Amino acid sequence: MRTLVLALAAASLPTLAAAQTVASETPAAAASADAALESDTLAWDFVEGITTEVGPRQAGTEAEKRGRDWAVAWLKANGFANVADEPFEMETWVPGELHRAEIVSPFPQPLVVQPLGGSASTGPEGITAEVVEFANVAALEAAPAGSLNGKIAYIGHAMTPTQDGSQYGFAGPTRWVGAGIAASKGAVATVIKSVGTDRHRNPHAGGTSFPEGVAATPAGALSIPDALNLERMFDRAEGPITMKLTLEPRELGTTTSGNVVGEIVGRDPSLPPVLVACHIDSWWNGTGAIDDGAGCGIVAAAAKHVAAAGQPLRTIRVLMAGAEETGLWGSRAYSAAHIDEPIAVGLESDFGADRIWQFESNFRESNPDLHARIAAAVARFGVSNGTGVATGGADINIARDQKTAIIDLQQDGTRYFDLHHTPDDTLDKVDPVQLRQNVAVWTQVVGILANEPGPIKGE
Repeated sequence: MRTLVLALAAASLPTLAAAQTVASETPAAAASADAALESDTLAWDFVEGITTEVGPRQAGTEAEKRGRDWAVAWLKANGFANVADEPFEMETWVPGELHRAEIVSPFPQPLVVQPLGGSASTGPEGITAEVVEFANVAALEAAPAGSLNGKIAYIGHAMTPTQDGSQYGFAGPTRWVGAGIAASKGAVATVIKSVGTDRHRNPHAGGTSFPEGVAATPAGALSIPDALNLERMFDRAEGPITMKLTLEPRELGTTTSGNVVGEIVGRDPSLPPVLVACHIDSWWNGTGAIDDGAGCGIVAAAAKHVAAAGQPLRTIRVLMAGAEETGLWGSRAYSAAHIDEPIAVGLESDFGADRIWQFESNFRESNPDLHARIAAAVARFGVSNGTGVATGGADINIARDQKTAIIDLQQDGTRYFDLHHTPDDTLDKVDPVQLRQNVAVWTQVVGILANEPGPIKGE
């Protein structure tokens, strides 16, 4: 099987000689990556530890602070240098305890709902109103101004699983902007079909937003089975459907979050470092194993494996960003604080723990030799050479702000949106074998980058 994978992967490489060149240039890094594929325990140790000992890590709360403290201790225990928790201020929203939706008429029954980040409260008395159905955001946008006065908007979508997660861009606006559009047309509240692909009775959390000048209204996500049930009600009801919605989230005002950083120090401090990133926070309703405890474990483990092959030329800086889920607070704060400190290249792991299947960079044209060498090096792990241009994850704003090199190591997202932002985001969903493949690929890529003497320039 391994021979077959190698043969198939070689077909997508520039030449077989390129693969042999990589092996001769970075034998220690290649050996360390191969060892990680078979026996890495560091990534699992991280994600198992933080989910067991800390659990959910809602941005800006005491729970997130415990998560950062835990990560700082873990990095120090594993030999990272210059470990720190770099604080920043943020506006903090919490979900509250009471989340309830029920159809009052014509088919009385409860529905399972959770508030969306940034939602206003209904108050303990709740809101009872007619529900108006929209198949998608486009249908909502077409509704006349004022047509939703005094009503609750329901917004659906038709998201399906994909390997590259591309349907999130199609369905995501349902959550990202739907409530704000509905409020601008007079809606007193909004409920959406959860942005996900599962069929569990677990609503998907996530943030929503309201346009400038439009006051926040209560907004919640129905579990997908409950949303489908509501859609069937619309199909057969002969008159209006009335819902009672009760959500009691709260704004805590300004609180402190932080970015956890640590380094594998390189031999030449004059060279810009390699930045590897993830985010340390999670939503309140899961333990943040897939999103993004696994990502933090992957990048930290890879940095350690590169170091085990010998001190790298460049420093490898690990960034575990805070408060990603509620608005990229940590990513923006890190860029603002370090914008004058050039990085060579940025890459992030934040799409679960399933196997990496594709490599992309933003320097295929500007540095074709380096792109080809990396593509050749990861082919043996079943990773294809993608044709797209890497844009980077949410927590490497600094790479985009500095217009530097970026790499995307695309993970298989086929089941990611079954788990994303749900109570099912738990450790048992992490496959240790696929987790090790991630670490192996990251070790190989970061090993090449951290030992690259020349400029790593993005397009």
